[in-house]
Amino acid sequence: MVQPAESPTDPHLRQRFLAGMGLAACTVNVVTTNGTAGRHGVTVSAMSSVSADTALPTLLVCIHHLSPAVQAIINNGVFCVNVLRDDQSFVSDCFAGRVKTADGDKFSCADWTTLATGAPRVVDALAAFDCRILSAQQIGTHYVIVGSVAEIFASDSGSPLIYANRAYGTPSRFDSFRVGNVAGAETVKLGAFHTFGPYIVPKVLSGLARKERQVDLKLVEGDHRRVLEAVKSGDVDLALMYDFNLSDQIASEPLTELQPYVLLAEGHPLASQPALSLEALAEEPMILLEPPPSGDYFLSLFSRKGLVPHIRFRTSSFEMVRGMVGSGFGYSLLSTKPAASMSYDGAALVTRPLAEPTPPSRVVLARRVNSSLSPAAEAFAAECRSLFRTV
Repeated sequence: MVQPAESPTDPHLRQRFLAGMGLAACTVNVVTTNGTAGRHGVTVSAMSSVSADTALPTLLVCIHHLSPAVQAIINNGVFCVNVLRDDQSFVSDCFAGRVKTADGDKFSCADWTTLATGAPRVVDALAAFDCRILSAQQIGTHYVIVGSVAEIFASDSGSPLIYANRAYGTPSRFDSFRVGNVAGAETVKLGAFHTFGPYIVPKVLSGLARKERQVDLKLVEGDHRRVLEAVKSGDVDLALMYDFNLSDQIASEPLTELQPYVLLAEGHPLASQPALSLEALAEEPMILLEPPPSGDYFLSLFSRKGLVPHIRFRTSSFEMVRGMVGSGFGYSLLSTKPAASMSYDGAALVTRPLAEPTPPSRVVLARRVNSSLSPAAEAFAAECRSLFRTV
């Protein structure tokens, strides 16, 4: 039976309900289906077990009645609940409609397989529950769909992606906030972008040590999305990251600007030139450091001039880029410049500036707006400022 939406007797009750429910942390799930009604999927946070003691275990999901996926799920009679890992927020954003894939097909954001019902399952989800529909009832604006679980996938490792207070997060064990091994050490929860973090954090710690301030780090390293999520969720006090796509929830303090440069194998024909134009590079095979914001930034340098680079390989690893360039597979554009002029396997590398002026990428110290920092975090931030004043 369909229950019509009713106006609340208290006009402010709905808003208080939404505010309260927004503080209730829940897993992030993508519900998918496939069958005669087509392949569809949608991100939902309202998923719960019903009972493990029915003939088959049962669970429920709640989906807005205007979602194109809900009627397809009901008509197909099957669905799969994909519980996402903490590094799969991009999958969630695609199926929530916040981000579009390059080809416009949201399913291209992940690799897929199937279980018993044929509904799509994310290959590397944290868990997945493959279901057949027992009932579907519209209550107000949402369908409550109860399914019997036909098959289950569970990963051996990983943490769930959670959502609360309008931000992604990941659970932290209480014992992960360990006391430092050094007597008197103070804990700082720090996020660090994976390419330049290794060149900044040790210097900052060394500077603090010279001032006889011992710091024990709880460190979150990763690409921009991972670090940004850690800041939004409060999993870190501070973050060293790029000034890219920061929301009004994030306060940022500029530290330095990084100019892009060309990385080449020592024997590359272009290495004989003192500077290289983007037009000349566009014809050469490129090794792209792809994770955002790096990939978007480097590609934008070409698109601003109406050029399209020839990308031979894409990788998320800074050292993989250096290794492929050193082995002669192409050039790369980078911003972080390590002191070593060799790749991991000993290949000689050289750098050249770009011939034309290009917009720099900005490194910032970021934290949540109106958040208070511990004395240790304040000292870490001050040392970061001091480091970049002397560079």
